[in-house]
Amino acid sequence: MSKLKLFAFPYAGGSSSIYHGLKPYLQSHIEFIPVELAGRGRRIGDDLYAGLAEAVDDLYRIVSPQIKFSPFAFLGHSMGSLLAHELTVRLKYELGLSPNHLFFSGRGAIQVKRKDEKMYHKMDENQFKEEILLLGGTPPEFFQHPELLELFLPLLKNDFRIAETTPDIEGFKRSDVDITVFTGKEDDLTEAQVQGWKQYTNGGCEIHEYDGGHFFIHHEMESIASVINATTGQLVTR
Repeated sequence: MSKLKLFAFPYAGGSSSIYHGLKPYLQSHIEFIPVELAGRGRRIGDDLYAGLAEAVDDLYRIVSPQIKFSPFAFLGHSMGSLLAHELTVRLKYELGLSPNHLFFSGRGAIQVKRKDEKMYHKMDENQFKEEILLLGGTPPEFFQHPELLELFLPLLKNDFRIAETTPDIEGFKRSDVDITVFTGKEDDLTEAQVQGWKQYTNGGCEIHEYDGGHFFIHHEMESIASVINATTGQLVTR
């Protein structure tokens, strides 16, 4: 039986290590591939991306050679969901290939916009720090170490610039891929953003809500893995 390759893309400021807690719960039919983005983790010496297009070019280079002879799926949280979407569009255009499933987490539907959306990458440094603390996911003590801030803040702000890039929704076409959405009940997403995922695809759409805010995934790894196991298990036995 062919294994399904599950590529996982991190949130802004995150490395592939954010998914370490997920791997122990994934079943043996899944080959788990957390993708390392430039400028962090194993690729900390690489230049930051100039923009969304360059990030997608990089992911295409990494992923495309690995998917031609096996089923595959994408998982992304927040910025990672945007990257998963953009890479899906690119693969369909370039190779005529689509993921067998898409798992979107911590982000509103790509094609749904809100007028009051915060633009973190345009904030001055003090406001940016305050908002990042409110968002959660970064310990307050982190901001007491200037040497860490000097390394981390440029990466984080650059990631937010990518995450807040508006995709080409004028040319938006519904996907035909089945999707699963993970969302935190206290996350700053509107009902329209969450339910909008149902209009993202002509395929099936399941939405799973969890207690917690934007970073609910850190304490829901086992539950999320259970959904992924069940969903992908059906794909490899078809």
